[in-house]
Amino acid sequence: MILINLLPHREAARKKRQDVFNISLGASALTGGLLAGIVFLWLQGQISSQEGLNTMLTQEIRKLDNQIKDIAALEAEIAALRARQQAVENLQADRNMPVQLLTELTRQFPEGVYITNMRQDNQLIILQGTAQSNERVSELLRNLAYHSPWFSKPELVEIVAANVTFGKDQRRVANFTVRVRMLRASEVQRPPATAASAPMAVASQPAKP
Repeated sequence: MILINLLPHREAARKKRQDVFNISLGASALTGGLLAGIVFLWLQGQISSQEGLNTMLTQEIRKLDNQIKDIAALEAEIAALRARQQAVENLQADRNMPVQLLTELTRQFPEGVYITNMRQDNQLIILQGTAQSNERVSELLRNLAYHSPWFSKPELVEIVAANVTFGKDQRRVANFTVRVRMLRASEVQRPPATAASAPMAVASQPAKP
């Protein structure tokens, strides 16, 4: 006996596949929504954490800026105090400068050189005088440059030949102008003490019997 199914089985199968597809689609959408929600919450947490960190860093930066301002103010006060201290030391050193100047000029002036005028502008000394020859002026410049620790950068400003009458005789002299800088006591470089020279001098003497 042959059985013939007259029911619309194709439509039923199609409807069943459609229902399965709709269920799968709904489950996928729900799963996607859950995943999206989880990712969103995670990102919100990261953003909140970063914002908190940024706020803390901003506060710390402000604290550091205030500390830097305080340090800069202290450094400015220290620099001002040092400048005042240096000014006081310079004033104390300048009190003895005229005495030291005259003492050093007496030591360094060669024979045949005479001062006719001297001006001092702070540490700059301008000397005007007369020398027996140009060689005496050169010797003066060498003495000021190399033989005295109190003078620096001597410069010959002018030298002019002239005639001077001594009784019945006339002599040719050189009128000069020299500019030199005098150092303060704090600027003077003292020559190192030669401690080895004393024993050598003693050793060179013959032993007494």
